[in-house]
Formats: sequence, C-alpha cells, structure tokens
Amino acid sequence: MQSLNEILAAKAASVQRPEEAKQAINEAFAEIEAAGLVPGLEIGEKAPDFVLPNALGSKIRLSDRLAEGPVVVIFYRGSWCPYCNLELAAYQAVLHEFQEAGARLMAVSPQLPDDALSMQEKHDLAYDVLSDAEQEVMAAYRVKFELPEKIKPHLLDATAAALARQQPDGRWSLPVPATFVLDSTGIVRARHVTMNYRTRMEPGEALRAVREIRAAAD
Repeated sequence: MQSLNEILAAKAASVQRPEEAKQAINEAFAEIEAAGLVPGLEIGEKAPDFVLPNALGSKIRLSDRLAEGPVVVIFYRGSWCPYCNLELAAYQAVLHEFQEAGARLMAVSPQLPDDALSMQEKHDLAYDVLSDAEQEVMAAYRVKFELPEKIKPHLLDATAAALARQQPDGRWSLPVPATFVLDSTGIVRARHVTMNYRTRMEPGEALRAVREIRAAAD
C-alpha cells in the first residue's frame, strides 16, 4: 500500500505547470520558511483553545474534544487544494484506528462553513471539519502566512479563483499545511509543519504518537 507522501508525490508529478512557475513558488516558500515566519507550535507547548464552526455551523470547542482524549489538529489550505483532499481522505481511511485509540481528528481551514460542507460531503469525512474564516486560530498556532505578490501570477486559475472567493480583499493568506498531535491536556506531543505543501504527516505517524500518549497515561 502506498504511503500518503508517495501518493502526494505522484500527484505533484502529474501537475502540469511551467518550470518557471514551479521555481518561483518553491523559492518564495523556501524564503518564508527560512525566515521563520510560520514556525508553528513546538513540541511541549500548550495548544491554544479555540471554538470554530463545523460544516453545519455548530460550534466545536477544542477543550471539549480534549476532555475525551488526544486530538490530532490538521491545518489544510482548502478544498481547492488536491494535496489537502488526499491528506484528509487518507486520515478518513484509518479513522477507525484513531477512534479505537480514543483520539479525535479536527481539520481546520480558512474556508467558510458552506465550503467545508462540500468538502465533508465530497470526501465522506466523519470527523470535525472546521472553518477558521477570521484566521485567528491559524495565527495563534503560528501557521498563517500571506502569499507573496510575486507568485500570484504563477497560481493555477482554479487556485486564484478559490482564493479570490475566500478572501475578496485581495490579501490572500493561508495556513502552512501543519499537523499537531495533542495529549489530553493540550500539550503538543508530535508535529509536522512545512512550507512544502506536497508533504504531510503520515496518518501512521500521528497514530503512533496517539498510542504513545495513551500508553503513557495508562
């Protein structure tokens, strides 16, 4: 069976984009990462609590989920991002294993709840899909960045259209793809944060971290 990152690599290889565009985007994102602009929460930090609407508009609180056990918080760019779609589907495929380990999954994006609903319906996701439209949670978790102007001309038309709809003010900001595994007290025990949006934390890695958390608590 292919790993998530093998699937993502195959997807990246299939994308038709001029080499000039690839280079411009890769260089801009590498500069952001090198400057430490989106470091994300570190291991051992306490994750900020939050309340966000789910796909149906109901308010979901992180601390309520933590009261039930470990939580895996996934920041994704939006349903327009094929890499994000593959990531969320991969976590859904092993959701039962997270549930057996007593953990919950929460996926957070800057999309509005209506768009999150289409994401949830499209991928049959049975875990929390949350909307951080004001991007306050993204900022609190230090994963928010603004797309550099110089790469906007290199975006795929569908991406530009999605961002224009999502943020009509023209200041297109996104979360760096990030995953945090939290113990029941909200402490970060595992993390994956990188501007390389073509790589993500493997579900198996997150699951191992959850099981380690549960074993330490027993």
